Amino acid sequence: MPKPIYAIGDIHGQKAELDRVLDLIEQDGGKEASIVFLGDYVDRGPDSRAVLDTLIAGRDLGRDWTFLMGNHDRMFAWFLQDYPRHDAYLPIDLNWLHPRLGGDTTLASYGIHFTSRDRMLDVHAQARSAVPPAHLHFVHSLKLSHETQNHFFAHAGIRPDVPLADQDQEDLLWIRKEFHRHSAAHLKLVVHGHTPVQAATHYGNRVNLDSGAGYGNPLSVAVFENQQSWLLSGQGRTPLTPA
Repeated sequence: MPKPIYAIGDIHGQKAELDRVLDLIEQDGGKEASIVFLGDYVDRGPDSRAVLDTLIAGRDLGRDWTFLMGNHDRMFAWFLQDYPRHDAYLPIDLNWLHPRLGGDTTLASYGIHFTSRDRMLDVHAQARSAVPPAHLHFVHSLKLSHETQNHFFAHAGIRPDVPLADQDQEDLLWIRKEFHRHSAAHLKLVVHGHTPVQAATHYGNRVNLDSGAGYGNPLSVAVFENQQSWLLSGQGRTPLTPA
């Protein structure tokens, strides 16, 4: 019988919230619990560096943890390339360092502060010196999706009616409208984050676990076992059923 699988929504630099939900999972499933992290570990929250340290430490201890890439994680990695790379999916007036996206808070967690008058190349050089190589290696190792018998995990979602094996990276990291508006069943229940909602929600064909931790709201964690799902809190499991 497959063991339960836990999924954690977008963390966005919220180290205290990450510690809280990891404790909940350990109480429910022990240290050997299988966890899928849905991406967006950095940006907006106050301590992206400590979040990455925690995830890397768990990996190095041999935890059964699967790490997916979020669009914010890719923007972080792209900025730290030899020459800073801009994500062309963004609106023209935005870049990763803009407060709306939160790259400024990520770099602040590494001790880097700047103003709008600083040159991006100077900020880039500081970031390349401050971010540990282990953090870059970790971000570059992130998966785009994870699949079980009944579930498909991705950061943003999938493009409907495209086979799961043929999903495009841009959709897995960025898709919203086409995925959210699709009400028919997918081949598997899709578990995702990326788009903040007031509370983790089961829509029948998908589960959204981004409850807005990046904006100071509680981080969400769910448990999936066969065809059943629950939200996990200090009071234990609460059934997570289609709205």
